[in-house]
Amino acid sequence: MPNHVPYILAEQFGTLETLYPGRIDLGLGRAPGTGPEAIRAMRVHPQRSEIFPQDVSELKTYLNAPEPGQTVEAVPGSGTNIPLWILGSSLEGAKLAAAMGMPYGFASHFSPQMLDAALKIYRDQFVPSETLASPQAMVCLNVIAATSDDEAKMLATSTQMSITQMLRRDIKLFQPPIPDIDQYWSPMERAQVSNMLACSCIGGKETLARELSEFLDRTQADELMIMSDVFDPRLRLQSLEIISDVMNGLVSDRSQPAFETIH
Repeated sequence: MPNHVPYILAEQFGTLETLYPGRIDLGLGRAPGTGPEAIRAMRVHPQRSEIFPQDVSELKTYLNAPEPGQTVEAVPGSGTNIPLWILGSSLEGAKLAAAMGMPYGFASHFSPQMLDAALKIYRDQFVPSETLASPQAMVCLNVIAATSDDEAKMLATSTQMSITQMLRRDIKLFQPPIPDIDQYWSPMERAQVSNMLACSCIGGKETLARELSEFLDRTQADELMIMSDVFDPRLRLQSLEIISDVMNGLVSDRSQPAFETIH
């Protein structure tokens, strides 16, 4: 959110909603999501994130039906009432989403340490709003699927290398998997990356069914957003198809009605 002016954001997502009615959600995060060089390039003030709650309220105003006497209206955007989500990887987003009565999405796919505490705060402190009567939580996690556990573990090395490169400040394009990740990273890097990727399910159908079921039991998430980073496009599609089959089987036995995939 700090990278965008609420008025322009309302027009941009209002355009998307006009083109694709009922298919657009808008997730709002407090962090700039990038490094200091890119922040300077976007002319973003370092303290812009401090007014995040005010920006969210202003954005809601532009997306709602215009009030009498309202002098600034987003066109398109006004009256679209696009569903807004608060996104977070710490406790602050959970508190804000609860106070504003908004859906909440947690980024446990790269920051799992605060997951349980954030969900508890969100649910315990939730205040019903005009748009949401009860808490609605979405949790993001990494899922790599293949025809066998061993193949899935090898495919997951692409993500493991990517996070390792980030820690080394040596950012590269997504790399093909390797047979032995321990030849790539140091023991300290392994511990750091494993900690960041703790919310990951990697394996064949049986392993995924067990691990995803345990994750849903743990989080009681209303939705899952699944990150399935696989280098080969064909194997990435296969991963998504396997995940879809497994999730369909789990959802049929649960109250959770939805999951979303990103790749």
